[in-house]
Amino acid sequence: MAETNKPRKRVARKVKPVVKPSLSKRAWNGLKKPLLIFLAAVVFVLVCYIGYLDYTVRKQFEGKRWSIPARVYASPVELYAGLQMDIKQLLALLQKMHYRADRKLSSPATYNEKSGHISLKTRQFKFADKEQLTQHIRIAFSGSEIRSIIDVQASKELSIVRLDPVQIGSFYPAHKEDRVLVKLEDVPQTLIQGLLATEDRDFYQHFGISFKGIARAMWANLRAGGLVQGGSTITQQLVKNFYLTSERSLIRKINEAFMALILEFRYSKNEILEAYLNEVYLGQDGAHAIHGFGLASEFYFSRPLKGLPLHQVSALVALVRGPSYYDLRRQPERALQRRNLVLKEMFAHGDITTKQLNQAKQEALKVEPFAHRPANRYPAFIDLVRHQLTQEYNETDLTSEGLNIFTTLDTNVQEALDNSLSQELNKLEKRKRSKDLEAAAIVTRRDSGEIVALAGGRDSQGAGFNRALNAVRPIGSLIKPIVYLTALAYPEKYTLITPVSDTAIEVKAEKGNLWKPSNYDRIEHGIVPLHEALAHSYNLATVRIGMDIGVARVAKTLRETGVTRQINLFPSMLLGALPLTPFEVTQMYQTLAGDGFAMPLRSINSVVAQDGTLLQRYPYVIRQELDPAATYLTNTVLQEVMRQGTGSSAYQVLPRSLQVAGKTGTTNDLKDSWFAGYTGDYLAVVWVGRDDNKPTGVTGASGALKLWTALMQQVATQPVFLAMPDSVESLWIAPETGLLANELCEGAVTYAFVRGSGPTDNAVCVDSPINKTKMWINDFIKENF
Repeated sequence: MAETNKPRKRVARKVKPVVKPSLSKRAWNGLKKPLLIFLAAVVFVLVCYIGYLDYTVRKQFEGKRWSIPARVYASPVELYAGLQMDIKQLLALLQKMHYRADRKLSSPATYNEKSGHISLKTRQFKFADKEQLTQHIRIAFSGSEIRSIIDVQASKELSIVRLDPVQIGSFYPAHKEDRVLVKLEDVPQTLIQGLLATEDRDFYQHFGISFKGIARAMWANLRAGGLVQGGSTITQQLVKNFYLTSERSLIRKINEAFMALILEFRYSKNEILEAYLNEVYLGQDGAHAIHGFGLASEFYFSRPLKGLPLHQVSALVALVRGPSYYDLRRQPERALQRRNLVLKEMFAHGDITTKQLNQAKQEALKVEPFAHRPANRYPAFIDLVRHQLTQEYNETDLTSEGLNIFTTLDTNVQEALDNSLSQELNKLEKRKRSKDLEAAAIVTRRDSGEIVALAGGRDSQGAGFNRALNAVRPIGSLIKPIVYLTALAYPEKYTLITPVSDTAIEVKAEKGNLWKPSNYDRIEHGIVPLHEALAHSYNLATVRIGMDIGVARVAKTLRETGVTRQINLFPSMLLGALPLTPFEVTQMYQTLAGDGFAMPLRSINSVVAQDGTLLQRYPYVIRQELDPAATYLTNTVLQEVMRQGTGSSAYQVLPRSLQVAGKTGTTNDLKDSWFAGYTGDYLAVVWVGRDDNKPTGVTGASGALKLWTALMQQVATQPVFLAMPDSVESLWIAPETGLLANELCEGAVTYAFVRGSGPTDNAVCVDSPINKTKMWINDFIKENF
């Protein structure tokens, strides 16, 4: 039996020796986890940063890439046979439109004058109603008018041709950039070739960064001993201009590289190239930066980019390296050398032949003379346009959406107005020994209320205080036609021949004071017919009439003419103690000149989006506000004002056949000189005064009327024709008695009356034997011969 209590024999185990890790391995083990965390954080931050850059690139590239200024245009000129325009006037217009002389008419916007006619290749243009294509026309003249217009290509006579309008201003974004956007398919192939040959030969091969291009540029620059090629790709240059500042730093270069890669990954080569063509900076026009080849072509050569010849295309490419250093106008020799180097690179790249190279190098730059294009050629008018637009568009839309705004301005009338104000104010200051005279004026089309010219002061380029819109001054006697019109609306009481008293009167005025008005000449004229009181602007007669019909009724008529300003119902208002702006006075007289139809003054015809979509049209609006019969009667007296009243001096300059109508206005102490009047085609309101409200030394007749007459002498062609309403009849009147007469009565005059309001009793001459004999003879001749 085995022994159970025998102790077990212990087997000794072999114990492995403990090996302590080395110091370096212990350090690695301790750093491995933090390092992995750090690397993960770096990768995370890098991915986030690249994501941010990707978002930044896509947001601007896929959204609104550029803030395009709004362009403001004058009313287009329409040419037709019979139009009063001579060769000199048409040439002046073409200069404003930046057309250039070219005997070959090699591109749109060119003209050639020869042997009494002008050949013209018009510019393609998108109007609000349609797109007008380029036309080749020949315009023949006969003295001071157009005789015929021939379509050269179709060999037929045209009835009318509408020219593209003159650009008169822009609403720029804050950074003052300007550009004309072009599509890649409309860009000359030679421009693409020139850019790739000099800026980025491997553009269609690289992925945004070209190490090959950097090496080639370094070698070319070393051989040339100067900078002839750049290492940045077109994509990098676009990123630099489009997204980044001009700061030179390592961070910016890293951003540039990443964003170039993102652009190449996200978008096609053609999309990148088209963006570059529209973004690249190519010069400066005053405070406005010229960006893109589309605008640069117009700025330097006054012609569209499409169809630009090789020698000028290469000149634009030369600007890319440095628009100031290679300025085509200020540094022509340096620019020519760079242009020829571009041509040489194109030849080396196989883009042009030897013949093309030699021909282009022989061509001069042919840069158009510098013509600074001001942001606003007519600041006061642009001020009005902007004011009217901001009622419906916000500031951002006006300065960034590339709107095309078609206005009512007529550049010929505007320049005639500017010249008239400048010359006549100088004459007034010399004649009256006055100084610091200022003026404001507004000119409209009588039949539509379109504002064709506006002056905010004697300095036509002044961009300060716009007196036409903002100078609130008492209007003096300009209010009198409204007083008389209100009275004539009551024909049972007042007619043109109603006797009125022009004698002293005292009226209770505000705060219980007595108001004692007087005539300008301090003379009382006794009993006079109503029409004479208005024609000669008698104050006392006007106050008597106004107080009789009531100040409130006169104020109501004023509001019907379009005056919206608060009117204080004081008796002194009857003599013009009513402050209005020239704009408000123009609205008032526009209603009078429009036969009692209220026509809101317009400075804008339409607004068109950058893509040609019509956004808004401002239609001609009209509504009958004033009594047509009373308005007609008042307007006949306004013609009398000009024939033999306070405005008669106008006919020392204007022909009697023009038959103008108007009214002078003068305020106390000769502080304000006004005139409002119209011809058949234009209405104009002129104010002359001083900004410090001191006396001017001139009346309405000796001041504002002189300016108005000088203007109308240049622009007016149509006489005033008043259409008599059916409710009005014309009667022969014996002036001495005011009784009914006929055309054979000696001294008899015709006056208009609301039917039934004229005299019914005959003058003595009507029943006289001599007159009856004359009438019998006259009737016999009419019936038998």
